[in-house]
Amino acid sequence: MDIDEKIKEWNNLYTSWIAKRKERKQKFITPSGIEVKPLYTPLDLKGNYVDKIGFPGMYPFTRGIYPNMYRGRIWTIRQYAGFGSAEDTNLRFRKLLEAGQTGLSMAFDLPTQLGLDPDQELAFTEVGVVGVSMFHWKEMDLVMNQIPMDKVTTSMTINATAMELMSMYIATAESRGIDKKVLDGTVQNDILKEYIARKNFIYPPEPSLRYAIDLIEYSYKNIPKWHPISISGYHIREAGADAVLEVAFTLADGIEYVRKTLERGINVDDFAPTLSFFFAGYTNIFEEVAKFRAARRMWAKIMKEWFNAKKPDSMTLKFHTQTGGAELTAQQPEINIIRTTLQALAAVLGGTQSLHVNSYDEALALPSEKAAKIAIRVQQIIAYESGATETVDPLAGSYYIEWLTDEIEERAWKVIDNIEKMGGMLKAIERGYPQAEIAESSYRLQKRIEEGDIIKVGVNFAYESDWIGTTEIFRVNPAVRERVISRLKQYKENRDNIKWKDSLEKLRKAAEGNDNLFPYVLDAIKAGATIGEISSVLREVWGEYKEPIIF
Repeated sequence: MDIDEKIKEWNNLYTSWIAKRKERKQKFITPSGIEVKPLYTPLDLKGNYVDKIGFPGMYPFTRGIYPNMYRGRIWTIRQYAGFGSAEDTNLRFRKLLEAGQTGLSMAFDLPTQLGLDPDQELAFTEVGVVGVSMFHWKEMDLVMNQIPMDKVTTSMTINATAMELMSMYIATAESRGIDKKVLDGTVQNDILKEYIARKNFIYPPEPSLRYAIDLIEYSYKNIPKWHPISISGYHIREAGADAVLEVAFTLADGIEYVRKTLERGINVDDFAPTLSFFFAGYTNIFEEVAKFRAARRMWAKIMKEWFNAKKPDSMTLKFHTQTGGAELTAQQPEINIIRTTLQALAAVLGGTQSLHVNSYDEALALPSEKAAKIAIRVQQIIAYESGATETVDPLAGSYYIEWLTDEIEERAWKVIDNIEKMGGMLKAIERGYPQAEIAESSYRLQKRIEEGDIIKVGVNFAYESDWIGTTEIFRVNPAVRERVISRLKQYKENRDNIKWKDSLEKLRKAAEGNDNLFPYVLDAIKAGATIGEISSVLREVWGEYKEPIIF
């Protein structure tokens, strides 16, 4: 009996079975709206194995970007951290490194992200609240105290002021005699996703995109080990996009950055290997693994066929994953450890290069020290006890996984095609297309939760109870504000005012022209300029962006 006949026989069995024993739902649908069949077989696979799935470390990289993946070394263990003053964050960093973290991931407060000094009126209530206050390069020096900058990799989640923070990091390293050429890490620098999802922009899109490309250009020429952009689907997903939109919008942003960099006459193989990506890891393991595999295959195709990249390294999608903050619940917070474990496992099975696991208390406050250490232990147990690291791409060949990878890819290509017809992602953003699609996706998801189609344990119709727990709530000391404002005043009093004013005037002229801004920002930082002063110059030249109301 061949497989077609056997499937017919099974379908008859299945139909008669569920006629007597009804299933839990009429339809089983993933969080991204993809209907799941009761069974997958070899007949659900599409295309040639070598062309579609292939081998790890080889085009189209579906199975991973390195031949041996975690058999060589495990992913970089990062915990996104930062709060209060530089001293507070330094202490947390050193404790996380002692607990087994292998790379730093720095969070900045809202004033830093929006180009405001802590003594400015708009900054007052937010100093040090959701990240470390970082307004002068000597604050970076305090954050990195006793941390070997030439040995550790550092990721900085910063966008509209990415150049300023990168310059602070360089100034700190050089003050210690460390050449910037040996620095290793990532700066997010993805301004397009700010307009789409996160909304921490300052300037209009056109000059903001120039700013981002300036950083990419300077970095590949002068800081060769550094990743000058982390093209970020994470925030797109957290804003309400489903897995398909997360892939499509992230890759469409990547396409825009590549095109803009190529317009400067730079060879694609010179800068493409330095590009990196950032995705969310959610709880539905199979959809997430398929998402990562589809994104990797799509990016390889884009770089090879759209942009004529020749180096295999230019076609590889290197990505960091953070577990899904939006999936954590304030109710029964301790069970978030189970959610983040599944999310982290999905990222590992999907082939991530770097991973942050959210702490179980993050639906309530910034992570406590205890919760952050448990989050590191989640990664270590997956790495050393689960068996997931012993073979490359262990879920490959699953009929369901391969079908779902194809399905997500096909749906994501349709979204990218729509964006291309609009003239690219920048034009699509101006029309409000990705913003509207995310809003609609978010509405659909929330409706399914409220109707009980998607169960959130402890929240909607499932195992709700009065939870007895002793979750520690971490709060930032409000005395931080006075401390950092006092230091800011001291910095300003001790700098060379002639060099400081001259550096800002040169920056202004560069912003009015077409020169790469990075050397001017770096000089201003070294001359003692603050993030608020540099941003003020750029605001005066470029203006501030007011997002249009889109219905």
